Amino acid sequence: MIIFYDGNCPLCSIEMQQLKHADIHQKIILEDLNTLDFSLRYPSIDVNQAMTYLQAQTLSGEMIYGLDVTCQAWEIVGKHRWLKLIRLPIIRLFADLGYRFFAKYRHSISKFLMPNSSCSNGQCHRKLKSDKR
Repeated sequence: MIIFYDGNCPLCSIEMQQLKHADIHQKIILEDLNTLDFSLRYPSIDVNQAMTYLQAQTLSGEMIYGLDVTCQAWEIVGKHRWLKLIRLPIIRLFADLGYRFFAKYRHSISKFLMPNSSCSNGQCHRKLKSDKR
């Protein structure tokens, strides 16, 4: 599976780092939409559209989106099996609405939840508070 994600979003980057750490069999490829040559390497992916919600391409070439990506990716690495619950019919509706809200405001939410984080060139770091002694 190839996951196309926003590497300039701290929360997104952290999840992708955790996912890659759990991917001991290297079944997932992570592609940051912000890399300079992204459009050359993946001309079929509309970067502007991909920035609106998480997208992935399965081994069969099928495109999947949003929480389906999250659930399938964590299933591939054998973690967070409870995520299947958010794909149940009624829960799915509310989970997808919540995801759309998160995707739209992910940078603001990241700044609120992680005020000491910053990203540039697809690399996110926690800013260290200066030591005042």
